Amino acid sequence: MYTPAHFAASPEAVDALLRQTGAAHLVTSSSEGPLATLLPFVYNPGVGEHGALQSHMARNNSQWSSPAIGEALMIVQGADAYISPSWYASKAEHGRVVPTWNYSTAHVYGELVVHDDVEWLARHVRQLSDQHEAAMPCPWSVDEAPERFIAGQLRAIVGVELVIRRVEAKTKLSQNRTSADVDGVIAGLRSAGDAACAADVERARTS
Repeated sequence: MYTPAHFAASPEAVDALLRQTGAAHLVTSSSEGPLATLLPFVYNPGVGEHGALQSHMARNNSQWSSPAIGEALMIVQGADAYISPSWYASKAEHGRVVPTWNYSTAHVYGELVVHDDVEWLARHVRQLSDQHEAAMPCPWSVDEAPERFIAGQLRAIVGVELVIRRVEAKTKLSQNRTSADVDGVIAGLRSAGDAACAADVERARTS
């Protein structure tokens, strides 16, 4: 990943991105060519030396059973947004401004481990649903569904775990702009209703 020094993600930013993002694209190479699937995941920092991204996919998805060539990759994407040059204070000063795109992303590389194990899957789907249900007014629990129904659902999926070897991450959040331009970007994003990207830009300027 091309990452100029001013857009390099801090370890804290990488940790937050892995903990807060809900889904990522799993990309693997096989003898048939590249394979990719968008998967919800849970970040488990206690696995291996650098943690793991734990997920699952449909048993009928051939990606899990196709022997992977080399490392697997999960592309984690945070909030992103178009940045209008009209938001920059410097537009009025000299006009030498162009549109751009702000974003946070991590390319997570490692070994893909398959878990065709009902106990691992049961723990995983409970953790995954609990993580996302925590913010709901009336959180749903796996225990609310009939046991036989859940057992059938678990038979239809396979666990996949990316044991992390390395991470390439980038937070392109207007760090190369003047303070006045950053003020304009934050105000512009908020006026466009993009509170998440505005908050990311705000955090980047104070980190």
